[in-house]
Amino acid sequence: MLWSDFDRLGRFVDPWREFERMSRDLSRMGRSSAHDFPLVNVWASADKAVITTEVAGMDPRDIDISVADEMLTLKGKRQGSDLQEDETYHRRERWGGQFSKNIVLPFRVESSRVDAKYQKGVLTISVQRAEADKPRKISISSE
Repeated sequence: MLWSDFDRLGRFVDPWREFERMSRDLSRMGRSSAHDFPLVNVWASADKAVITTEVAGMDPRDIDISVADEMLTLKGKRQGSDLQEDETYHRRERWGGQFSKNIVLPFRVESSRVDAKYQKGVLTISVQRAEADKPRKISISSE
């Protein structure tokens, strides 16, 4: 009977569930780094791939995009906040500093056919699959 009362109260009373939540939160703290930033989404079709990332507050001129074979590299610098001499952080979650991120794409890319657009803090990069990397139909000859 007592345990059913605890079950109704949920995670606030379940010490193991609360411990697991706290452990997850602690493992995430301080983990933000140049390796995590920026977070990206990648999706692909047979002929192209699209990469999106949120880089709000950055000037697009501060972002360098390069492509080699099936590797896309994003490099740049995100400015941190400057504090006055008498100020200290109360809470600091936004990461600032230099970053470099390599993204392995599902195919080799035609480097001359890469398009990048920056709108409302979202960088969208479209890459075309290299012609040499596209599947070819092989005809069968008969004798």
